[in-house]
Amino acid sequence: MKKKTSLRLQDPYLQRETQRYEHPLPSREWITEMLEDRGVPLKTESLAILLDIAEHEMPFFERRLTAMARDGQILINRRGMVCAAEKLALVKCRVEAHKDGFGFAVPLTPDGQGDFVLPARQMRGLMHGDTVTVRPAGTDRRGRREGQVLDVIERAQKTVVGRLMIERGIAMLSPEDSRLPDSILLEPDSVGKAKPGQVVVAQIDSYPDAHRPAVASVVEVLGNYADSGMEIEIAVRQHHLPHQFSAACEKAAAKIPSAVRKTDLKGREDLRDLPLVTIDGESSRDFDDAVYAEKQGRNFRLVVAIADVSHYVKPKDAIDADALDRATSVYFPRRVIPMLPESLSNGICSLNPDVDRLCMVCDMVFTYAGNLKSYRFYPAVMRSHARLTYTQVWDWIENGSDNPLKPHIDTLYKLYQILLKKRHQRGAMEFETTETEMIFDKQGKIKRIVPVVRNEAHRLIEECMIAANICAAKYIGRHKLPALYRVHDHPSVERLGKLIDFLGKRGIKWQGALDNATPAQFSALLAQCADRPDFAQIEIMVLRSMSQAIYIPENRGHFGLALEHYAHFTSPIRRYPDLLVHRAIRHQLQGGTRDNYRYSAESMVEKGKHCSMTERRADEA
Repeated sequence: MKKKTSLRLQDPYLQRETQRYEHPLPSREWITEMLEDRGVPLKTESLAILLDIAEHEMPFFERRLTAMARDGQILINRRGMVCAAEKLALVKCRVEAHKDGFGFAVPLTPDGQGDFVLPARQMRGLMHGDTVTVRPAGTDRRGRREGQVLDVIERAQKTVVGRLMIERGIAMLSPEDSRLPDSILLEPDSVGKAKPGQVVVAQIDSYPDAHRPAVASVVEVLGNYADSGMEIEIAVRQHHLPHQFSAACEKAAAKIPSAVRKTDLKGREDLRDLPLVTIDGESSRDFDDAVYAEKQGRNFRLVVAIADVSHYVKPKDAIDADALDRATSVYFPRRVIPMLPESLSNGICSLNPDVDRLCMVCDMVFTYAGNLKSYRFYPAVMRSHARLTYTQVWDWIENGSDNPLKPHIDTLYKLYQILLKKRHQRGAMEFETTETEMIFDKQGKIKRIVPVVRNEAHRLIEECMIAANICAAKYIGRHKLPALYRVHDHPSVERLGKLIDFLGKRGIKWQGALDNATPAQFSALLAQCADRPDFAQIEIMVLRSMSQAIYIPENRGHFGLALEHYAHFTSPIRRYPDLLVHRAIRHQLQGGTRDNYRYSAESMVEKGKHCSMTERRADEA
């Protein structure tokens, strides 16, 4: 009887593996093919027997399977079964838990079919935010997509903040986030002097499964729930905001000089005599941008000078690593978690008055009709002639002033009115949402909440920044440099359909196509409904119908602003995408090309995802 040839020896890539390794294992391709042929998940031991893996080879074989799982070629589920990823039509999702016990698996790459419903029994081993692989599993009684979670790829919760509870002598954590399990067991030895009811941070030692709750150890005691500022301390930890700079970052920041040196001026234009001013809120401490405008015949020259953070924060240095991790400054009432150390954000990078500062300039010329005639970017040194506030500038415009800077403000205001008219002509959307400010008492408790009234000075600066951002997007696009654009896509047909249904029930007809809506149509809708008693509700529904603005290395325009080109350039002190745009512009100005630029388009995709995530995280916190 003829002996059957070993499946291992039939590996078509055996020769390649033999050349690579002294003791070759079955190739990744052959392992995948074996799994696909079988069509069902196999235990690691069964797969090893199938492929004639010797006992002494098992550790190396298991290591190869782990690497294949990490690269998405196979899946090893929670029961240790090995599956061929392609065969299972798996969907990578993020878990969104509901306080009532069930949850949803939201596809990380939307496929237009909606989220998967996860019943309570499937949520037992999961926590809010986990990244999982899901296999579609039909629909429930309400017609919603159901999914079966096969594996947890990454745990979102490493630490949890909550109140310490003692029940029948057992220490437990009651999380502040209602989407997390009701109670997490605490290691008794970790509780120390913490008292019941106090707010603590616990590090998860073991995650929940179908039969056991999560177990954690107390790593920080924040204090009593009623302590001043506790709500911010909780929010910072609940949303996993990086709030302490690394030792390496602090050390690097300490080495940066606190004043501009003569050697820093090489290759820079000198704008120190140009009466640039900063215009910000009363409580602002970091000043990214300064502005100046003048008439040039019938045209207007607008100079927007932005803090040159890229001169001080270099790619891959310790400060850059922390800045990328944070990717944005987070503004709480009475507290800011900055993207950069204070010596930079409020010091050498901040355009403080009457001191030399390095800047990157967008120098623009507009026609009397508001059309952009020309623009150029260049590095410069400047000296802010005044730190003005929105309230102060608007008072000058309304009531006059004998301040020598007043004529420059008047020119800025004339240009703003022209740019605003142009904005309305292109149909950019404007939402009249009311921002609020919290007023605190001496004990740090909220005394009252008051509306913040936006005046024309706010809008003046906004239009100047939009103009510079448009030029930045055009510049990096023209030179094909990998950087992040600020993209606001068209509303999806699904969302717009829901809005149209909502409007129809209120007797309002949508004037436009379902699949080709324009910003002007939304602006017309809001104007049409402005006097209705339910206008606030309509405005909220219009906002909900919008896509979320994101950062990607592809220029797809900004729907809300009705712009073809848009990138964030004007706030590199507090936004990492702006810093990346500055680096791209600097590279081009120094004679670089796309081919010798340190960043690739592929690397920008990941940076864009990260920056978009940190922006949402900051908003939620």
